[in-house]
Parts: sequence; C-alpha cells; structure tokens
Amino acid sequence: MESLKELISQLNSTDECTNIEAKRASDIGKSIMETVCSFSNEPSLGGGYILLGVEKEDNQKSLFPEYVVTGIPFDKLDEIQTNLASQCSDFFNKPIRPTIKVEQVDGKNVVIVFVEELSPESKPLYIKSKGLPQGAYRRVGSADVKGTEDDMGIYFSTTESFDSTVVKDAELDDILEDSILLYRKFRSEVNSSAEELQYDDIELLRSIHAIKKKGKDFFITYTGLLTFGSRPALRRLLPMVRVDYIRVSTNEWVEDANNRFTSTLDMRGSLLELVQRIIHTIGDDLPKGFELTDENIQAKNIGLPLRVLREAVVNALIHRSYKENSPIQIIRYPNRIEIINPGFSLKTEEQLGEPGSVNRNPYISAIFHETNLAETKGSGIRTMRRLMEGVSMMPPTFESDRENNRFTVRLLLHHLLNEKDLEWLKNFDSYNLTDNQKRILIFIRELGAVDNSSARQINGSDSKTTNSDLRKLRELDLLDTKGRNRYTYYIPTSVLKSTYSDINVDQAITPVEGLSAPAKDLSALPSNLSALAINLSTLAKDDIDKLSLIKNKIDTLPARINDKAVIKNIILELCSIKEFKMHELTVLLNKSEKYIFRDFVKPLLEQKELGYKFPDMITHPDQAYLTLNK
Repeated sequence: MESLKELISQLNSTDECTNIEAKRASDIGKSIMETVCSFSNEPSLGGGYILLGVEKEDNQKSLFPEYVVTGIPFDKLDEIQTNLASQCSDFFNKPIRPTIKVEQVDGKNVVIVFVEELSPESKPLYIKSKGLPQGAYRRVGSADVKGTEDDMGIYFSTTESFDSTVVKDAELDDILEDSILLYRKFRSEVNSSAEELQYDDIELLRSIHAIKKKGKDFFITYTGLLTFGSRPALRRLLPMVRVDYIRVSTNEWVEDANNRFTSTLDMRGSLLELVQRIIHTIGDDLPKGFELTDENIQAKNIGLPLRVLREAVVNALIHRSYKENSPIQIIRYPNRIEIINPGFSLKTEEQLGEPGSVNRNPYISAIFHETNLAETKGSGIRTMRRLMEGVSMMPPTFESDRENNRFTVRLLLHHLLNEKDLEWLKNFDSYNLTDNQKRILIFIRELGAVDNSSARQINGSDSKTTNSDLRKLRELDLLDTKGRNRYTYYIPTSVLKSTYSDINVDQAITPVEGLSAPAKDLSALPSNLSALAINLSTLAKDDIDKLSLIKNKIDTLPARINDKAVIKNIILELCSIKEFKMHELTVLLNKSEKYIFRDFVKPLLEQKELGYKFPDMITHPDQAYLTLNK
C-alpha cells in the first residue's frame, strides 16, 4: 500500500481521480459502498484507495483548494473500521475483504482503505438490494457510476449481443441483394480465397450472423438488417437509425430551432453503402489546408486525412447503441466536425487508444474488420491520432457521456501551429508558456471551453501534468474555472479574450442575418422579480406573469418543506417557461446549489423530466435546464 503522504500528494496534483477517493467518513454510508463496488469491478484499474478523514478544504478565497486531513476521532476509529468490514462482507453479492490501516498526521487519524480489483471470473460485484445491472458500479474518472445492460457484456462473455437478436417483423425480402454483392466485393479485395465467398447467399448470411435458422424458417438479425437491409425496410423497422449531417453557420450550437442550421441532410441505407456516402459527403465539404514549414507555407494539400474521417465515421456506425431510438449526428461547424452517436464508450476515456477492443456490436464490427473498412481491433483511435499529428493538425478529442448515453468525437479543422497562431501566441511571449499550454490556449480559443480530459488528449499528457498546465494558465489569469470535481472545466478570462482581436478568422460558413431583435421594455417587470439575476428580455408578458405567480408561491413556502414533490413541481413549472441556469434556480428558491442539484435537478434529469439546454456538452459554461414533455 502507498503511504498517506504519497496519496494526499497525488490528490493535490490530480484531484480525486480514477483510483483515489477522499471521504470525511462520519459514518460508513452508501457512497463508500458504491466506491468499494466500482474499484472492485473496473477492468484493468488494479483497485483503488479510499481515504477516510481527508477532504478538500472549504476555502472560497483560495484559487486551488487543497486536500487536508480533518481526521477521525479516536473513539470512532474502531466503529468505522468494524462497520466498513461488516458492510463489505454483507452488502454485496459476495464478500469483499479490503485492506485497512490507520495513519496519523499531526495527531489526526486517517483510515486508508485499499480495495483490490476482483478477478474476471468473480465480476461483476453488485449491491444485493439493487441487483444487476444498476447495482454493479463502475469507476469512470473520479465518479462511481451505475452499471448498464451494455456494461454486462464486459463481465459476461456469453451474454447475447443486441446485434445478434432477431428483428421482429423483418423478412428475408428485406435483405438487399446489392448489399450482399458489395460485401463480397470488399471481402474479396481483402482475401480473394476466403472460404465464405464460396457460399451461396443464405449460407453466407448465416456464417456472419446476419440471419438465424429456427426450424425450417430463417429470421433476420439486427446485424443482417443494418448491414444488408434495403432503405424501405430500414425506414419501416428502424425509423430513427439514420445519420443526420448538419451544417452550422457559427462555431457555437444555436438553440433556436428556426435559426439553427445552414443546411441538413439525413442519410439512410445499409451500413456498407452508408459509410461511403457519409465520407464523401463530408469530404466534399471540407476546406483544404497548408503545412507550415520553417517560415514558409508549403502549398500542398494536407486537409483532414480521409482515413481519419473514415475511422471516426466507422467508429460511430459499429459502436453506437442500436437500442437507442435516435440518429447519429454529424455537425459541421466552421472550425470543427463533431460526430455524436448514441451509446457511451464501453472503455473508459483513459483506455481509449489502448490495444484491444470492447464491442457493443461484435458481429457488425467483425464485418467491418473483415472487409477492411475498419482498423485492426483497438487501433483505430491510435491511427487517428498519428495521422492528425502527421499533417500538423490538432489531435481528435473524445467524450464519453454515460449520463446521456452518447459518445462524441471532435475533429478540429486547425493546423498547429499555423502562421496566424504563431502571430497570436506572441501576445504571451513574456509568460514562458510550454507547447502544451499553447495548444490548450488555441483549443479554448476555438471551442470556448476545455476540461482536463480534452487537454490531456490534445497534448498526450497524463492527468498530473495536465492539471499543472491548467493551474499555471489560471494563475496567469488566462483561464477561469467553472464547475466542481469531475464537472470542472475552464473558460477564457477577459484577459485572454482581449487578445482575440489580434487574429482575423472568419467564423461563419455563410452569414446569417435577421437574427437580432430589440430587447423588450423591462421597466414594467413585476417588482418581486426585479432583484433576480435573470434575463427576462426574451419572454412574452404572459410568461413573465407566470413567473411572477410562481415567485409568489415560492415566497409563501415554509422554511422547511418535507414533501420534495412541491419543489420538484416548482422547478418543472419554472423550466417550462424558459431554460434556467443552476444559479438562477438557487436565487429563486433561496437554497444552496448543492442541495438543489442533488435532491431535485439530478433526479429530474435521471427521470427524463428535465433536459439540458446544451446536451452535447454537459459542462457548457451557459448550461441550463428545461422541462421535457411540457
């Protein structure tokens, strides 16, 4: 086991991370048990440490609050250790025996708990009262997250994958003969002597799990329909399985549905034909770049490598969750491409790019690998990073969002470092920035925000180094911190923004006019709303009156409310009128942000009664909440 000094030093370098969790631990509650479960389950983690009696200092004046030893009273030490051992023995489907020891710092006691990762055959560990899959927690970054049905495939290799199940109401006539011929063509180019090429169509489809035989009848699987199905059949049976290509006129996502897009195109078809169509559609729409060598710009085409685009598209098609009734979105901003597919990554962000693959759709993946449409298993992300680096472009970044069950690939259409970047970076010559810190500044200039995960990916650095880089940029008053713990992200300060005028970058694909409108007269707003830090200028008078009535209702509430449904309903009423930010809800309800989020907003999000204003970036600096199914 590592020493307490080493563990606290690591905490202060990286914050709570994958394998260390700090707890005040006044008692052994549900949160600690969830962490024990996640450390036991997470593949390749090797287990983790729980520090009881250590917490982050509550110092609002400190730029970087540190973890300090608060200690556990001596008369509670035995009770804490006994309760922990007892619950680890009885709480789960099998007993867990963590290693427990006590260390002292300045006379204060800390209980160090090391939880070892279970062997593959012993997983998953789960909380008995919750059962599978939700009781089998995983460790994702610094969070303990509930297991899902997709996670179960990691632990149970015999579990039938979704792509091998039969599609209800599908018929053999729904298979497109041209798609079978296309498969034979691609497979022959890879291996002309492949045995399955000698089979007739039915035998071929059975060999790759596209159809199943029951008795004398054949039934189409999801692999068969998705890979070989006709467009009418796909529209009839899987109407939301499509790819939406969206062109946005500015670098920011516009929430106004009437002014959101420059153009959209929705694409359907069998996966083998669809992948080619998507790549050509995006490729024809991309600008071409130039390479910066010495002091000259060498005139040769080094735009986004086609192979990188292919890998990103193929990744979305073969790893998306086909259980989700939502399309893949490919959003073309002026400065980047974002590919968002339903289904979080079954590998953690730290494991992305590592050898080996965890497949949600193993039979679809096998078809893509055997036809050479996808890289060798587990090597696609490494290949994308290498190719982007080869043409001096920003490496791709990846975001796996378990909460909203989606995975995002971002390809920044930016050459590092081009002539304009070098000129702009002269603003910071006196700051003695490293190359990594310069790349972070360019990334945040282009996207408006950055978190530790994205910064790690663009620089290929570890969490400790990245944290140090972000800390220095904040100390230099170039970045400001938003959010807390795993939701922490960084935005540009006014000092950094003031340098943006030094670059002349056209950020629009096509100009969008007619979007401005005069602000409504605010002088007539109800007096009981005048003190709120809320922009009401875009609301109609009826909505402002509704807000006033809700505010009156809030003002009459007792200080202590036992029925949480009262506040939940008020939040839903508020967010049905306009999107509300967290700080606005706290002002209205006169409650702490932690209390409002933990007891009301988070449950409403999980129940799909509330939604995000910016679902594509949960940590967006202007994130707000809106009522669904108004």
